[in-house]
Amino acid sequence: MSQPIKANRLFLASCFALITTAFSFSIRAGILTQLGSELSLDPVQLGFINQMWFLGFPISMILGGIFYAKVGPKLIMQVAFIAHTIGILTTIYATSYGVLLFSTLLIGVGNGCTEAACNPMIADAYTGNAFHSKLNRFHMWFPGGIVIGSLISKFMTDAGMHWQAQIWIILIPTVIYAILFFGQTFPKPKNTQDSTLDNFKAMLNPLYIFMACCMALTAITEFGPQQWVGPILAKAGASPMLILALVTGLMAVGRYFGGPLVQKLDTVGVLLGGAIFGVIGIYMLSTLSGSALYFGAFVYALGICYFWPNMLGFVGHHLPKTGALGLSIMGGIGMFSSSIFQPIIGGWIKGEKVVAESKGLTGDAADLMAGQATLSHIVTFPAILIVAFSILYYVMKKRKAAVA
Repeated sequence: MSQPIKANRLFLASCFALITTAFSFSIRAGILTQLGSELSLDPVQLGFINQMWFLGFPISMILGGIFYAKVGPKLIMQVAFIAHTIGILTTIYATSYGVLLFSTLLIGVGNGCTEAACNPMIADAYTGNAFHSKLNRFHMWFPGGIVIGSLISKFMTDAGMHWQAQIWIILIPTVIYAILFFGQTFPKPKNTQDSTLDNFKAMLNPLYIFMACCMALTAITEFGPQQWVGPILAKAGASPMLILALVTGLMAVGRYFGGPLVQKLDTVGVLLGGAIFGVIGIYMLSTLSGSALYFGAFVYALGICYFWPNMLGFVGHHLPKTGALGLSIMGGIGMFSSSIFQPIIGGWIKGEKVVAESKGLTGDAADLMAGQATLSHIVTFPAILIVAFSILYYVMKKRKAAVA
């Protein structure tokens, strides 16, 4: 006789699994400069290491979305734990560039499995308003976990602790979620009758393809400056990890209490507003220095806060026939886009530093100019989104008028 499903324990375990993902993002951002210095890695190589995190994520997330109904969440989370554990331990004992590429890819695979398993599992374990409430609180732990991880990384770095010691911290929530999941009865997938072929056909809708292109741009707008916050802002007169903690802390609060705002402005209105604030915020980060950077980070956080949940929310509401697979692939596109641009951003930093040195700048001055110039490249992405979301706003407004 099987045990009863302990939904709250499964939910708590899911939150710690997502905290593992958040720690792997924020702590790696915190050690990036130290890692490059100790292993003699240039910004492009660091970009390829970052790329593996973002690449492993969509691969496992999409595969997990395809096979979830057949294998269930238990097996997917077992794969997540194995990938996380091996990836973290291999990173700690890595002595070469190639090993870091492999270990970071494994951590990304574990993160993608977490996303693929926990979202539908929460949907299967709860119903009605409880499901929506739990899902919002679950997703809050990605930015919330980044806040905690950023502060831990800053404290350990300031204390002179080695980067390997910081990676050990990621193992703590990993072990906790494994203990909480151990021996539990998982809910059976409810929507096994959905046709994967029908989902794929629905994704050929021009609106879905348009949103997929926008997802690629929103993701790099959100994750680009955050993942490179150390190398980009290290010499700008403010603490990069405090900036990351401020941005993600505001995102966590904004997402937790963002329901009324989305209802008032509509999903597309929120996305358009986010693109506008994103341009202003990144421009401010690329031109300000010292304590003024914290205000720029505040504006930037307002811009990216609602991108991810509202992109998925728009697809779920307006393109429901794409199903859970459509949402998994949409999220995967966002992560894949971020992976592609990691070495590109590293190349921008490296190239802009050469330009700065050709102008006679050296040391901190050259690093500052390179970081600010790199942000001026990134600001192009939300600028394109302003145009795209303006078009979408007009089209959806016209469609609503036709229906009325």
